[in-house]
Amino acid sequence: MNQNYYQKSCPNLQTIVQSVVSQAIGTEARMGASLLRLFFHDCFVQGCDASILLDDTPTFTGEKTAFPNVNSVRGYEVIDAIKSQVEASCPATVSCADIVALAARDSVNLLGGPAWNVVLGRKDARTASLSQANSDLPGPGSSLSTLISMFNAKNLSAQDMTVLSGAHTIGQSRCFLFRGHIYNDTNINANFAAMRQQTCPFSGNDSNLAPIDVQSPVTFDNAYYVNLVNQKGLFHSDQELFNGGSQDSLVQQYSTNSAAFSSAFAKSMVRLGDITPLTGQNGEIRLNCRTVN
Repeated sequence: MNQNYYQKSCPNLQTIVQSVVSQAIGTEARMGASLLRLFFHDCFVQGCDASILLDDTPTFTGEKTAFPNVNSVRGYEVIDAIKSQVEASCPATVSCADIVALAARDSVNLLGGPAWNVVLGRKDARTASLSQANSDLPGPGSSLSTLISMFNAKNLSAQDMTVLSGAHTIGQSRCFLFRGHIYNDTNINANFAAMRQQTCPFSGNDSNLAPIDVQSPVTFDNAYYVNLVNQKGLFHSDQELFNGGSQDSLVQQYSTNSAAFSSAFAKSMVRLGDITPLTGQNGEIRLNCRTVN
């Protein structure tokens, strides 16, 4: 695996990905956050192998209906659009897993965040795991120790976890995922809680959306950490990073130094993309990202 893996076999790859992602974000800015999350939810289950893209069949259950993914993970059709253009340009050459990794990088960059060289050469899985998707993805109610151990299980450090949580500087969340934090927790700014409660009642309206970063929800910046320092994290799990624990000083640093955050985020994204990829003879190059060949 290396960043020049397709240089000869598919020289237009990066141009195609960037163009489709740019168009998708132009249509709906939130899509950038969705494509970034798609990559994270892929890599944490069986590694970065595009297993999340596989549709259910009568004999096969994929990951799309897992609790962290169902009615929540988005952007599948953007990956399909990229794949069809890539297939037209270089048939049976580029894996869906690599497309997902490139789309995540371009999403961050197009919304004002850093760029990085994406290591390429992953193959696509022929299997998926509903049970792993349900067990291995950290949820919005997670404690700091749970977050650290779930990232450690994927060979990512506590610092990687705090850095990658900064992805919450973009995107939206459904009410039922943060309701517990705004009604039950005490480590939350009272005005912020009251504002969120206006569109997320104590019961009902579960799918009402709120920006995860109250300041700049479609700009990739360090505002997420500023919010945490001001007790304006949307999820219980977010505020755990700044709550008198081991990550407080890092959160404080990133809240005042956006360059340090950008640089660290790029490095942690490369490590995220390196979780147990399929290479060489393992896996396949799917012709349709939704089905095995």
